[in-house]
Amino acid sequence: MGADLKQVVAAVLTLAMFVMLANMIKRDHFDAEEALPGTENANFVRAKLDSYLKNRAAPWKGDADKLKPCWLKPFEDDVEQTKGFVIFSLTNGPEYHISQIADAVVVARYLGAKLVLPDIRGTQPGDKRNFEEIYDVDAFMKSMDGVVRVVKDLPDYISSRNIAAVKVPNRVTEDYIAARVQPIYRSKGNIRLATNFPSINMRKGGKKGNSDSVACLAMFGSLELRPQIRELIKSTVESLRTLSQKSDGRFVAVDLRVDMLDGKGCEGSNDKQEKNCFNAQEIAVFLRKIGFDKDTTVYVTGSRWDSSLDSLKDLFPKTVTKDAVMSEEKRSKYLDSESSEFEKVIDFYISTESDVFVPAVPGLLYANVAGKRIGSSKTQIFLPAVISDLSYSATDFLSPYVYKKNHFAYSCYC
Repeated sequence: MGADLKQVVAAVLTLAMFVMLANMIKRDHFDAEEALPGTENANFVRAKLDSYLKNRAAPWKGDADKLKPCWLKPFEDDVEQTKGFVIFSLTNGPEYHISQIADAVVVARYLGAKLVLPDIRGTQPGDKRNFEEIYDVDAFMKSMDGVVRVVKDLPDYISSRNIAAVKVPNRVTEDYIAARVQPIYRSKGNIRLATNFPSINMRKGGKKGNSDSVACLAMFGSLELRPQIRELIKSTVESLRTLSQKSDGRFVAVDLRVDMLDGKGCEGSNDKQEKNCFNAQEIAVFLRKIGFDKDTTVYVTGSRWDSSLDSLKDLFPKTVTKDAVMSEEKRSKYLDSESSEFEKVIDFYISTESDVFVPAVPGLLYANVAGKRIGSSKTQIFLPAVISDLSYSATDFLSPYVYKKNHFAYSCYC
């Protein structure tokens, strides 16, 4: 009996020793890598990680099954036409423009009002552009034919000073318009609309509303870049694919705007597993751990290179911003100006075209890039996380917008 007990104890101790050894090995792989950037033994740790992950295939994947627009274009006769106008501005970049245009079209149609073609305003005072400097006016007007009447300018006899300002929440509903907007419109005759973003509301609703088809059309079928800007995006993407020859022309886009990392949207739990935002070093470690090798081309959003991005470039030498892959002529035309509007447009649309998208910061850019990617079947969107063990795969970090199919885009495409 005593001998049996000794054998049991010995077996337990042996098992405990192997568990401890496994944990030590696991920490040796992962903890060392966490401290990689800026350490004296960076080359040694990088080589060790490369050796460990050499048989892990990068999680590249082709586009998902092609979806088709499933919204129905409404008839103009379904709405009683009125004499008033709805005016509004596009602000804060293309990720906001998509939502703002959808809300304005939904409101104007419900009211039977004419929609005045918006201007585009930046964050700085006086930073104002015409709609046609970025977007295709003819394509927008054609998409709105039979949906809502669009005019290019407010008539001279109407003073913009006397127009009532009205705020609506993003994804405004018909009930809200009837209760909060229509009475003001009937009283004043014309309104200036502004979309408020109390939260990021891009999830599918429960019951489909009558305005969903209008919102789908406006959000995904009305805004097209003007030809010159389309060509700029196309040539920049082609440059990135040329740089990515070792990955068959595929590249990763990371929304890693350094100026956003200290914002309120990044204030979250102290628990690392519930982080809202991830810096360059954390993104580098995440991408490496899910299988992307050092030859992967990584496009990073943001105006210019920042020294905080060095730790990402340490693991992924082909990490670039837009100014590194654009010609001198295009840089001087679109980047070397006081306005950041073109920079935002380039970042947004390259993020929609990349083979993989990783949002390092939460917000509307992530939500509306995801919507555009779902519509074009580019569903490889990975949410970064702190990975602390070996039992993982890239698919564990797929965006819930995709694996749950709960993005509003899935109400629009089928």
